Amino acid sequence: MNFTQLFLVLRARKSILIATLLLTVVAAMTVSLLLPKTFKATSSLLLNYKGIDPLTGLTMPGQLLPGYMATQIDIISSKNVALRVVDQLKLADNPAVVAQFREATQGRGNVRDWLAGLLLRKLEIEPSRESSVVNISFSGSDPQFVAAIANAFAEEYQRASIELKVEPMKKASAYFNQQTKLLRDNLEAAQSRLSKYQQEHGIVSVDNRLDVETNRLNDLSAQLVTAQGQAMEARSRQSMARGQHSSESPDVSASPLIQNLRLGLGTAESKLAEIGQRLGRNHPQYQSAQAEVDKLRHELREQVQQTSNSVGNNAQILVEREGAIRAALAAQKARVLELNRTRDEMNVLAKDVESAQRAFDATSQRGSQTRIEGQSEQSDIAVLNPAVAPTEPSSPRLQLNLLLSVFLGTLLGVGLALITEMLNRRVRSGADVEDLLQIPVLGAVDWHGRKPAARRGIAALLPRRLRLN
Repeated sequence: MNFTQLFLVLRARKSILIATLLLTVVAAMTVSLLLPKTFKATSSLLLNYKGIDPLTGLTMPGQLLPGYMATQIDIISSKNVALRVVDQLKLADNPAVVAQFREATQGRGNVRDWLAGLLLRKLEIEPSRESSVVNISFSGSDPQFVAAIANAFAEEYQRASIELKVEPMKKASAYFNQQTKLLRDNLEAAQSRLSKYQQEHGIVSVDNRLDVETNRLNDLSAQLVTAQGQAMEARSRQSMARGQHSSESPDVSASPLIQNLRLGLGTAESKLAEIGQRLGRNHPQYQSAQAEVDKLRHELREQVQQTSNSVGNNAQILVEREGAIRAALAAQKARVLELNRTRDEMNVLAKDVESAQRAFDATSQRGSQTRIEGQSEQSDIAVLNPAVAPTEPSSPRLQLNLLLSVFLGTLLGVGLALITEMLNRRVRSGADVEDLLQIPVLGAVDWHGRKPAARRGIAALLPRRLRLN
């Protein structure tokens, strides 16, 4: 079926088309006039979609931002917020509402839950595209009531969002308070152990005392090396002084008294030799000179013996001094090692104190921040446009319904006309004959007859006037 055939069918079935269109328009108008008027109030909220906490300054992870708006919408449409709205407006205390609840549910359930479900069914939440604005709309028959409900949802959503953020912080703050008390006790116990250890060992400052004892150990080590050298030298001098050639000992040779005795002995021996050349051995002068020489020799031997003994005593003293220094050095080493052990043990206790102090400081700081966050009433949600009582109903829309009824009535009329034509097919043009009989059409009879003369004259004149123009 081409357009010409469709036009001929619709022209032939125009009564059905017009009747269907009028019936649809009248029905739409009647329904629109009979339906109760519904008003719709909208409250706009601005959400902080930057993901920055206004109190702590922390930034929300980027992967959580896409779900932020959906989460807020779920909170607004939650039963918790609806129950808050019911409690705020005291809807459950209205006797008429209670009567409706009993009539609808035969007294089963709770009136608050029933009202919350009714409010949520008429609630519409629409997030704006490419912005952080959320529109909360509520529909009803009373303009003032729907505006109050929309604003109540906005207010209770703000309070609920604050409580959802504050309540976990309060619980965390209580936990941090317990942990802070426990860590404070641990810190005090660690400090007490350190103080007790210092008192028991008489430690004021381990590092300074260790420096002093270490310096003393170094001094004793230097003294021991010196004493060892002196003792070795003294033993060498002692062995030489007590040997067969003791007179050649440097200590003996260096003695002034021995040098004087040797000088006197040499003079006396020279004098004895001179007298022996002149006189005999029995001469009194010779014997006197001999006695003087013997005396000087005896004194020299005694003096050499005393000097050798003195060198031996000096060597013994140096050896004893070396032993004393060695014993003092060993004792000092033991003292330094004991101080090192004491320092290591005290360092362990000091590290325990430092660890307890760091844990206490970190927990205390975090607990203070959590306590502040738990007491904060700051919200990242603001009312952009509060809902006002609408002056015109949102539905039914008469003009829109009429336009839709015209469109729908036209479609229905065309459809009924085509269905009627299919049920009672008729020949409307030569094309229909060719389609049905599959034979060519040679001519067509005009069943309307010839037109009256007057009409023919007007029709004949019309083209000529058009040509003249």
